[in-house]
This record gives sequence, C-alpha cells and structure tokens, in this order.
Amino acid sequence: MLEHILTNDEVFVAPGWLKAQANLQNLEAEHTRSIADPDGFWGEWAARYTWFKPWEKVVDWNYPDHRWFVGGETNITLNALDRHADGANRNKVALIWIAEDGSERKLTYYELRRLVSQLASGLRSLGVEKGDRVVIYMPLTIEGVASMLACARLGAIHSVVYAGMGVGALRDRIIDAGAKIVIAGDIGMRRGKGVDLRSIVEQATEDLPLRHIIWFQRGVKNELRPRDVDFDDLMARSKPDVDPVPVDAEHPLYILYTSGSTGKPKGVVHVHGGYMVGTSYHLRHFYDVKDNDVFWATSDIGWVVGHSYIVYAPLVEGVTSVFREGAPDWPDPGVFWACVEKYGVNVMFTAPTAVRMFMKFGPEYVNQHDISTLRLIAVAGEPLNPEAMRWAHKHLLGDGQRGFVADNWWQTELGGPAIATPIVKHAKPGAAGLPLPGVEAAVVDTDGNPVPKGKGGLLALKRPFPHMMRTVWGSHHRYEQYWTEIPNCYAAGDVASWDEEGYISVLGRSDDVLNVAGHRIGTADVESAMITHPAVAESAVIGIPDPLKGEAIKAFVVLRIGAEPGDEMRQSIIDHVRRELGPIATPSQVAFTEKLPKTRSGKIVRRLLKAQEMGKDPGDLSTLED
Repeated sequence: MLEHILTNDEVFVAPGWLKAQANLQNLEAEHTRSIADPDGFWGEWAARYTWFKPWEKVVDWNYPDHRWFVGGETNITLNALDRHADGANRNKVALIWIAEDGSERKLTYYELRRLVSQLASGLRSLGVEKGDRVVIYMPLTIEGVASMLACARLGAIHSVVYAGMGVGALRDRIIDAGAKIVIAGDIGMRRGKGVDLRSIVEQATEDLPLRHIIWFQRGVKNELRPRDVDFDDLMARSKPDVDPVPVDAEHPLYILYTSGSTGKPKGVVHVHGGYMVGTSYHLRHFYDVKDNDVFWATSDIGWVVGHSYIVYAPLVEGVTSVFREGAPDWPDPGVFWACVEKYGVNVMFTAPTAVRMFMKFGPEYVNQHDISTLRLIAVAGEPLNPEAMRWAHKHLLGDGQRGFVADNWWQTELGGPAIATPIVKHAKPGAAGLPLPGVEAAVVDTDGNPVPKGKGGLLALKRPFPHMMRTVWGSHHRYEQYWTEIPNCYAAGDVASWDEEGYISVLGRSDDVLNVAGHRIGTADVESAMITHPAVAESAVIGIPDPLKGEAIKAFVVLRIGAEPGDEMRQSIIDHVRRELGPIATPSQVAFTEKLPKTRSGKIVRRLLKAQEMGKDPGDLSTLED
C-alpha cells in the first residue's frame, strides 16, 4: 500500500457570507442526483443553451465509448458568441487582454462576434471547411483566441500548439492532425523581449504539404511566399458574414496534444456539445462565477485550462474573462496583484507553481495592492502543497476573511475539474477534495477493487461525463487503454489516497512513487514537507538506487530569495523533513538548483531529473518550458 504520511486535522472554512452566496449549496444532493439520473441532470443544464436541433438521448454509454446529447446539433460559438451578441450582453465586455507592458484591449460580445465571423470568412475563402484541421501556433493574444473560435464557427477542428514548443514538437502535431492550414505568430513577448516564433514555424513546415500558413505579424512584415497569407490582409478583405455552422453534438471541436513519459504525444479529442455543457456547469458550480464577475485563468491557450477557462466556458456563460501575455513576475513580482486591483478580478484560477513563486518573493508585493475583490483562488495542475495553501489563505485572502482557496484536480483528457473542494465544503491542506457532480471516483488497487480509507492506491473514475475526451485522434486503441489498464475504470495515471470523509489526496503520477525500504511514498508528501522549511521555495524529489533500501530519496531544492545554499542549509532541510515525516521519508541527498524542469503549464518533470541522474532517456519532452 502507498503510505500517505501527512496526517493533519487542519481545515480551512470559507467565510459565512461567501458560503451563503455560493452557486452550489448542497454538494451531496447535487452529486447524488448526477449519478442516479445523469439524463435528467445533464439534460436540464444543456437545455439552457441554444441548439439547432434537439437531442434524442442525453447519454449513450457503451463501454468504453460514450456519446452525449445524441442526435442534437449545435455549435459552441452559437452559445459563446451569438447568444450574447444578439441579446442582453451585446455591449458587455467579453475579453480583456493585457500585454506584458500593461497595455490592454477590450472587446464586447458584439465586437468579438464580428471579429470571429470576419476571420471565419477569411478561413473559408482559403478553403477551410467543416472537419478540416487547423493548427494554431499563436502567442497569447486576442487574435489567438479568435483563431480558435473562427475554426469552431466553421466546424473545423483546431489544434493549438503552445507558442514556444520546438520544431519537432510542432511538426509532429501538424502531421498527426493532418492539418492543411497553420495560423502562426511571428513573435511572442516574454520579459520585455520578442521571442522568435517564425523560425520555428518555418523549420517545422519546411517540406510539409500545407495549403497555407497565415502569419500574424507583430514585427517587421516579412516578404511572403506563395502559400503564405498575412493575417491583417486576410481580415481586411473579409466580411463578418459567417454564421455558426450546425454540427452534431459529437462533432470534434479540438485536438489537444498531451505528452507522456513514453511514446508520441496523444491527441485528445473534445467535442462541441458535451464539452460546452460540462465545462460551463463547473464554471458556475465549482469556480462559483457569477454573471457580473471578472474571471482570470492565468494559463495559456496552449493548455486545456486555456481552452476551457480562458476561452470557451466563460464565453458560453457570458462573463468577462481576463488574460495576460508574458511572465507572471515581470516587469516586477507584483504585476499579478496590480492586474487584480485594476480590473477588479473576483475569481482567479492559477497553478501551484505560481503560488510557490508568490511565496518565494514574499507578501510585500501583494500588500502594495488592493486585492479585496478577489474571493476565490482555484488551484490545479499539480498537488497544491499544504504550505502553499496556507500562504495563499493568509496573504492573498486575509486569513480567509476575504475568501477561499480551492484545490482541484483534472487532466487534459477530462476537459474540466473532476475532484475539487467547493466553497461549501471545508478544505484540507494536501487534499484535492471530493468528486464533483457527474464524477464517480475511487482509489483502487490494480484489479479495480477499492482500497480501504486511509490507504493509498490508484486514482480511477467509474463512469464518463459530458466534457470527457471521446478518443485519441487517429488512434482509438490508445483511448481504450485508459479504460482497460484497470478493469472497468478510467485509469487517471495518478496515485492517491482517500480519508474517512471521502476527501481524495492526489500524491503524484504513478511513475513518481518512491519505494524506500518497502515503504511506498508519494512525492507530494515529501515535497510538501520540504517547503514548510522557511528557506525552501520549491522542491522536487526522485528515487535513486540504494543498495540497502532499494531506493533512496534525492531532493532538488530552489531556495527563497535571500537564503544561501551550503552544507549547513542542506543539513537543516534534511533535519526538518525528518522531524516532519520521520526517518522513512528523509532525503539522503539534497541538491540546490536555480530552477526545476517544468512543463510550460507548470508541472514539475521529475522523470527528467531521474533520467539525468540515471543517464537514461527521459522520453517525450516537447512540453518542457526550457
């Protein structure tokens, strides 16, 4: 059994005023209904939206395949744009884009619909039709978002590749998706400097049989080759005359590639109907977004968080969404809080790595700004260390008087949150939370049998929900593998434990489990203990061969500003972990480093550290930040 070492009765409770106005008042009742009557539950929520043709059946679950709103026709942009632009939200701000230098652009729902319709018209003039795949390699800009929406409006399938991924990663994704069109930026902005994207695109597409590359040119306008099209020229010659194309509820909306430790990246497919319904439900019921809120997901459109919670769900629900290009600590470590103050952000969705970065710089940058509008900080991407949660609770939300820190767990494959701590429940540091409505989760052994409460095992889901992936593009057997690794379950690939109340703690990827003298220990436990040391900003631990224990723990540590590395600090950290966790989980080695290897979405890539330590191939690193 996996040993979840951290045992702590500490809980955080949302202030009474926040609970009283929460959109979700009774998690147990809502969850019970969603499992007992998924047809009624999801059908009722889906009926809020506009459909070209009503569905005949809410769900068709033929293990391992599932379809939702069967026979129905819609288009996600019909609900994300037209429903608002033709209604009461016509002049409401849909998007606020902030450049790294602080300049901004705002678009109302009417203006955004016009922009998207115009771009869709341009794409159609280049031969883009329903079912065609379009790869988008764009910086985090309004034009990047509009490119996604314009594809969706035509029924074309977009595949966004994070702008900054290397030549091989971009090329592989273009080939795998079978894309004939690429929409690309020439420059991204990072720390006040232009990042060259053009050369990456040109090398990646050098001999590919593409119809066109559409260039969004921010720098000096380059001479275009025959297949090149200038984004601005395309817009200038196009009219905003494209209505949303009716598509089947199960028609693919996008392909998003997720990398793994082995094999080529998997092209996860999400669809128009169920994805729209599920992600918007959770925007309201977990992220607790109200009609007049300003919502900020601090991600990028290159990741699933950006798809679901920068672009689609906020627009479907008619709220105002903020997004910002550039580094979160540039031009200074207080820039996030300046934005919260300026735009009156109410709900922020960020990553544990960002919270740990804020910790590293200290609370003084927060205290320079009035962030009293902020009532909910939702955190996902990796396990949220208890110390980081405590810090956010204290310094960002006034010791919990102004709001609540809500952990949540999900994956690219799941489209939206699956396990989380809604406002009406108490939060437990180190626990992601409880299964959300529509989600039947369990911690099981390799045969699919639930493990006892208090013990650890494999995180599994027992049934699909509307916003879950439908297939892996061009490789349905890879989709089926998710459902066959553990009998009759979706295998999340994470190790977890659950307590007597049903709270689930996600302890890391299943290949990150440490085995020390027969004790199986989650990396999250050791790393969480390490960052309670006052000098430690971030840590990552791996297992290395040990002749006596089988495996010993090696820790890689990023120190807080002002702390000095050295033998004394090293011993202090080891002694601290021994006090916190006992001798079993004490690191044998501690190495100091300036930064940890991470994906661009903020996940620490422990297998790279381990591969370097062992002199082995680390596998696919296409999503690595640096």
